[in-house]
Amino acid sequence: MPVTKIRPFYDERGNFRGYVDKYTGEEYGLPVIVWPKRSPYSTGWIMNSQEGSRLLAKDKEIKGETHRVLRLIESILDFENWIYISISDIAKELEMNRRSVSRAIKLLEKKEIILKGPKIGKSNTFMLNPYFTWKGKIKNLEKYREGREQEKIKNLRDKSKEEKLKELSKEYNMPIDKLIELQAKLNLT
Repeated sequence: MPVTKIRPFYDERGNFRGYVDKYTGEEYGLPVIVWPKRSPYSTGWIMNSQEGSRLLAKDKEIKGETHRVLRLIESILDFENWIYISISDIAKELEMNRRSVSRAIKLLEKKEIILKGPKIGKSNTFMLNPYFTWKGKIKNLEKYREGREQEKIKNLRDKSKEEKLKELSKEYNMPIDKLIELQAKLNLT
């Protein structure tokens, strides 16, 4: 038989008042059962990176129509960030012309916000870059990011010193001569 720590508590008229802890004498009120509220947004959730949101907000090339396309892509995101939708379907849904949608997709690809996947029929599949938005289990996001970092490290090891400097220059928006200077100061040569 389980040992309980609480017992019923009654007032002087015999009305039930709540529970009392047998050992400390602390009084508890009546238990209240609260049913979970139904969310009006229960069809799905995504997580956004605050840093990614800031980068998007500051990017002057990403304007209204591109933001609209990105928001639609986020709204139909499948598990682990895969998207399968044609440019025609996006254009129809957003009441935009196909050329504008195509430009928006190309810009999002160029900025690596969406990553091109394999073709299915005539349409491409895409993956929304998990560094911006994620739909799925956190542990899978961590595995994905870890794999990407390992891939970057491996690619850097395989490249010549000149190629590495060019890539780092681009990534950190720093001239190559400044990188070499910094490298020398830190004795990384």
